Amino acid sequence: MTQAPRASATDRDERFVLAVDLGTGGPKVGLVSLTGRVAWHDHCPVETRWLPGGGAVQDAEVWWDLITDAARRAMSSGVVDAHQIEAVSCTGQWSSTVPVDERGLPVGDCILWMDSRGAPYAERVIGGPLSGFAPVPLAVWVRRTAGAPSTTGADPIGHMLYLLHGEPEVARRARWFLEPVDYLSMRFTGVAAASHASMTGAWLTDNRNLAHLGYDEDLVRRSGVSLRHLPPLRATGSTVGTVQAEVARSLGLPEGVRVVTGTPDLHSGAVGAGTVLDYEANLAISTSSWISCSVPFKKTDIFHQIATVPGLTKDRYLVANNHETGGACLQWLRDQIIAPADGLYGDHPPPSYPALTDAAAAVPAGAGGVIFTPWLSGERSPVDDRDARGGFHNLSLSTTRAHLVRAVLEGVAYNSRWLHEAVEQFVKRRLDHVRFIGGGAQSDLWCQIHADVLDRTIERVADPVDANLRGAALLAGLALGAVHRDEVRGLVKVDAVFRPDHSHRATFDRLYAEFPKLYKAQKAMFHRLNHPA
Repeated sequence: MTQAPRASATDRDERFVLAVDLGTGGPKVGLVSLTGRVAWHDHCPVETRWLPGGGAVQDAEVWWDLITDAARRAMSSGVVDAHQIEAVSCTGQWSSTVPVDERGLPVGDCILWMDSRGAPYAERVIGGPLSGFAPVPLAVWVRRTAGAPSTTGADPIGHMLYLLHGEPEVARRARWFLEPVDYLSMRFTGVAAASHASMTGAWLTDNRNLAHLGYDEDLVRRSGVSLRHLPPLRATGSTVGTVQAEVARSLGLPEGVRVVTGTPDLHSGAVGAGTVLDYEANLAISTSSWISCSVPFKKTDIFHQIATVPGLTKDRYLVANNHETGGACLQWLRDQIIAPADGLYGDHPPPSYPALTDAAAAVPAGAGGVIFTPWLSGERSPVDDRDARGGFHNLSLSTTRAHLVRAVLEGVAYNSRWLHEAVEQFVKRRLDHVRFIGGGAQSDLWCQIHADVLDRTIERVADPVDANLRGAALLAGLALGAVHRDEVRGLVKVDAVFRPDHSHRATFDRLYAEFPKLYKAQKAMFHRLNHPA
């Protein structure tokens, strides 16, 4: 197949994408060139509602209102002319479920990736004695998809089963159960569509052959969900349709703007980090955290909850794993412990994150021997334990707030090392250098701590907090043929390189040696305390 001629850098840099990154904390909207230059962006916070029984939901109609309002502000800013907008590309959270009608309008809340109300129904599908799974269905699922539905209910199968059994009226009114990025694409185009990438968390496609665009009917039957609720599949990186005329008029977009298939943040993060070729590693510290790279094979490590998922092309996969809480740990420390908004100690604004990390920088490496375990919402990789909980260990009367902040930064890095070791074993090679993205990468100190703890060179991409917006735009560039995979790494700029400080090696090795032991020692306690009689 003959490749399209490469457009000049100048041409591509003046062609733009309306990019949307729908994170759990709310959507970011940006105007980003096909080469990844962010010309305008904004973030719109959204609150999560926590419900009894493990519920975690957001209002998908609120998302749309915030996104369209931000898009109108972007188009009226004058930063980019309307005729320069060529595509819309959506990325964001995945393994969440939005029930919509035939027009794409929500008929119920979005059930978020951490919602576990479907656990009883998921256990009937795949629960059993082998690490919580039934051996036969587990083997079928892993062989075909590289993964399997979670018995915790915190994935699309659990969500769909919960809707069918727990909220049957919502399920009755729903035409489609959509991933958030596919919901947004449908709101723009009116077309219900998904891809191997967006449907990764549902584990309902035979991922041995990514060229086949269809659900595995046997897996659908085994799951207990209805095929009629599943959107048709399109190739990852293809065009879903064009922006509907009324939406385009409302936003100030020209006619004919194309909408490319939505992608999970795992995929846009890889592109936004410039790590699209095999074994180019990236580390994300955002609300959650993960380590990924592209690989040419399908594989599963069920014991460490690492698997390959459909990647950016029909012959490549991405390594998938997840820490439930990464950057959220620092936010928790600031907002719930240091400066809670409960009025108990007066009305004081919370310190800025730079102020916190400046205080931590004054504390020597090792945080005075304090170890923080960052499992504030359970854990998925390299151990799958939703009962796990965080804690500070080895506190003393000399421990200060600055020690606690430093311990959180180091504890998240210990968790990254725990996962990085498992990922390197999974891919059977050393992953170095590592591109660093996400809000956590804005801190020089946190970057250096990761370099020291992992003993790997960390390359921080420029504007790391916008990596997913950049990735969404570059994905559109790839889909439109304006960008080629072998040039993506060069298009993503690195603004700082952090090399391991070997004077800290002995300190971090000694403390890290205790880190997995803390989980093993407390595992039974976590279960007892979080499952009261």
